[in-house]
Amino acid sequence: MPPRQGRPPRGPNPRQLARRRAAALGVLALVLGGLGWLAVAAIGGGESVTTKRLSTTSSTLVYRTVTKTTASGPVVTVIAMPKPFHVVFPEGFTRREMADRVAAVAKIAESKRHINARLSKSTYLTATRTPRAPSCFHNKVRTLEGFLFPATYEFFPQTTSEGLASDQLATFCDNWKQLDLGYARSKHLTQYDVLIIASMVEKETLSPDERQLVAAVIYNRLHGRMPLGIDATLRYGLAIPPTESIRQSQLQSDSPYNTRTRLGLPPTPIANPGLASMQAAAHPSKVNYLYFVRKPDKKHHFFTASYKQFQAYANAHGYGGP
Repeated sequence: MPPRQGRPPRGPNPRQLARRRAAALGVLALVLGGLGWLAVAAIGGGESVTTKRLSTTSSTLVYRTVTKTTASGPVVTVIAMPKPFHVVFPEGFTRREMADRVAAVAKIAESKRHINARLSKSTYLTATRTPRAPSCFHNKVRTLEGFLFPATYEFFPQTTSEGLASDQLATFCDNWKQLDLGYARSKHLTQYDVLIIASMVEKETLSPDERQLVAAVIYNRLHGRMPLGIDATLRYGLAIPPTESIRQSQLQSDSPYNTRTRLGLPPTPIANPGLASMQAAAHPSKVNYLYFVRKPDKKHHFFTASYKQFQAYANAHGYGGP
């Protein structure tokens, strides 16, 4: 139950409280630290919380302090906890790729520390299967793809897949709130449209300085009612591995993710984008480009507003057209 608002009850002065808590925490840390987990919550309403890592005294424990600012003054809490494991989700990972990464990290935890983590591929897929919009998002969503924010997350043996997914959604909101969607709205795009565009930007370029250019091509093609022609959407919809070429029959597929034949955006995000791609999707470059094609370095792209220039560049580098 959260602390009640209002005037705190009378009691010992702040210094006495601090000394009592420090003494109690010291005893508890000594008694329970060897068990691998101690979390002591400070009493009273908190206005701000800061966490600072202290020295680690064993190979399996880490000690931290949490300082809360309360009505009666700052309260310092010592927490002794097991050293966390870390799972790293790169930008552009899909939900299923994240599930594979969870399985790999859980296996490492078992082999290196002999710990049976509660996280697993199957439980992560189950936890992320049901569509639910994060608290900061107001559109109706069809999938959690796009909302599972890519970052590094700590986990412990008792961490559940539901808890990990909730952390990802909360982190998504922390980043999404940084966006100014005014320009996108002026182009009659919803916030879900922006997220879908961000996912395409994430998958289409490896070069940070091209994100806004790719976003501009998408905006310009939407405005001109042209098919987007983003092959990454078709790969997602038909589960075509990046190591395989797209066959002609697949290019003619009636999949809703075939942006070569269908106008508009795909129905959902095709990956989980990071903040930089979200920002690019909200603020594309002010250019008139309609086409881009990969350069021989396989990292950068040639951008142009001219179909003839696009075709000439593609033919010159053996791509044979759009």
